[in-house]
Amino acid sequence: MPPEPPGFSPNQDPAAEAAREARSGWKYAGIGLQFAGSILLFLYLGQWVDRRLGSEPVGLILGVFLGAGAAFVSMYRRLMADLARDERRRRGQGPT
Repeated sequence: MPPEPPGFSPNQDPAAEAAREARSGWKYAGIGLQFAGSILLFLYLGQWVDRRLGSEPVGLILGVFLGAGAAFVSMYRRLMADLARDERRRRGQGPT
């Protein structure tokens, strides 16, 4: 009987593990799209404020920085939640 690869557990289904990793990849691609979308949304909101108040380019610059900040906080919170969930799973406390 050949030795088991590192990180392999006999009660782990390789197909289920591969499917989980594929979903994980799509989820993280979605985080990148959300990051870009937030920046663009706040950029256009800043341009709209500039047109209304005649304050070019202050609204645009603030919009970009606010969008990037909001996207970063959202991304950080999601990644930390995923890390905590993976750590609980690794310690054997279930998939929650």
